[in-house]
Amino acid sequence: MRPLHYVALTAAALVAAVGVWLLLNFDPNAADSPFPGCMFRALTGYFCVGCGLTRALHALVHGDLPRAFAMNPLGVLLLPALPLMIAHGQGWRPLVLEPVMRVLLAPRFWLVLLPAYWIARNLPWFPFTLLAPG
Repeated sequence: MRPLHYVALTAAALVAAVGVWLLLNFDPNAADSPFPGCMFRALTGYFCVGCGLTRALHALVHGDLPRAFAMNPLGVLLLPALPLMIAHGQGWRPLVLEPVMRVLLAPRFWLVLLPAYWIARNLPWFPFTLLAPG
């Protein structure tokens, strides 16, 4: 590993630690929260793909998986894939994960998944209402 990788890894770990500390100490649901609300929701009234993600991460750092899932199901489901995708990009490629990585790293997958999720979570009918934060 090159020295630049160590610096980037250290910086990422520091940012993650600060983020966890903030989420442990401040509630995004509180009126005096330092976390900003969703600008897309404020402007349009619709949920974006990331709506509820800060509240989901807050619930996760407090050990409340059902609440986190209720806030942003896609974010909670994809969160474990993020370090795997980063490790794959850095050259760690176990054969057992190759089929999953082939799908997760395909731009076509994201170009279908994200808009479909964005639309589905704004539909006013059950079961789509389960995708809305809250």
